[in-house]
Amino acid sequence: MDSHANQHSNASSKYFIISSDTRNDLKSTSPILIHKSIISIAGEVKSIKKLNNGNILIEVLNSKQAENLMKLENIGPIKVTVSPHHTLNHSKGVISESEFQRDLEDLLECLQTQNVIAVKRITIKRNGQIFPTKHLILTFNNPVLPKNVKIAYINCPVKPYIPDPIRCFKCQKFGHTTTACRGNKEICARCSLPDHNSQTCKSTTQKCYNCSSDHPSYSRSCPRNKLEKEIQTIKITKKSHFKKLVK
Repeated sequence: MDSHANQHSNASSKYFIISSDTRNDLKSTSPILIHKSIISIAGEVKSIKKLNNGNILIEVLNSKQAENLMKLENIGPIKVTVSPHHTLNHSKGVISESEFQRDLEDLLECLQTQNVIAVKRITIKRNGQIFPTKHLILTFNNPVLPKNVKIAYINCPVKPYIPDPIRCFKCQKFGHTTTACRGNKEICARCSLPDHNSQTCKSTTQKCYNCSSDHPSYSRSCPRNKLEKEIQTIKITKKSHFKKLVK
């Protein structure tokens, strides 16, 4: 990306992270000093939050504030770096159109002028084989999802993309991945007993670790999985992911 395109991308961002060059410097910095430094260069922004790691999360009101905030180099004696937040400035939506089954490579080129930076087809697995669907995930370089996009002469409605809940393949609990798991034992996704996995499971009965019903922990019909999916939906459609991030 050239510098002009980069400046445009920064100016269109709403969320920014201020971090210090020295670790933890901002963690003990006075909120009054932080606030004064920000408003002196950008004016009164929409929100300022100090994160657990000491970094400052800013939501700006407009592109002029974004442009000015990027010029911030110091908070008191502390040298700082301002950069767009790596996920909050993006949004993901789904379009469903069977006419574009074979046009994945051309789609991104068609959609670049509509803030689309990535296109991915949703696939399904049946009997060990992977099949493409008509559903496409579009990543937008904008936190606000558009209601539709136009591809050639076809107007395509855009729905929010709701990802599947994250479930740990080691302990089977929701909310984290295997790499972040703190559990001591591997739990079987098929029978919920410890020290083996579903590939080597010899149990004749199935039991879900999360709800104790007679289905494996990876079942989409699991009430706990459905609840987690509902939570994901609320987070995305109500934009509460921002509130969760800064708690």
